[in-house]
Amino acid sequence: EPLKFSDDPSMAISRLKQSLLKEKRVTIVDEQADYLHAEIRSLIFRFVDDVEFRFSPEQKLIHLRSASRVGYSDFGVNRRRINRIREDFQQSN
Repeated sequence: EPLKFSDDPSMAISRLKQSLLKEKRVTIVDEQADYLHAEIRSLIFRFVDDVEFRFSPEQKLIHLRSASRVGYSDFGVNRRRINRIREDFQQSN
């Protein structure tokens, strides 16, 4: 489900970046006016997960995607991470 926001889109982007950067081992690799892509590395094996956000300012939505680059299962790591980012983003509003 996309993230919803009611404030100014630039403020929502800023809040999202703050929420994302609270996670460990995050590197923002691409940032545009309506798009944000970050890589997050696992602690032990250094696997890379891609986290992407696409902003729809007219709809006041942020579409998101988080996926492991390697393997078939991450034991729910990506889902838990997105849930933490989602909660922090909503609480910072």
